[in-house]
Amino acid sequence: MTVDKPNASTIAQVLTEALPYIRRFAGKTFVVKYGGNAMGDDDMIGSFARDIVLMKAVGMNPVVVHGGGPQIG
Repeated sequence: MTVDKPNASTIAQVLTEALPYIRRFAGKTFVVKYGGNAMGDDDMIGSFARDIVLMKAVGMNPVVVHGGGPQIG
């Protein structure tokens, strides 16, 4: 599955909608489960990584834990 890259207008709209949440949760720590099944999809891996980087860039503190699945060992 390939995901089209969003244009600048879409990105601006999403960030505008997210801004109240970004402000509310800045400085908070979040535990994010990254399931083993998601590791098999290159598009999901890239999207997940970008989301974690964005969380950190806006002042949140993401902690990623492995959810198990086929890659646990």
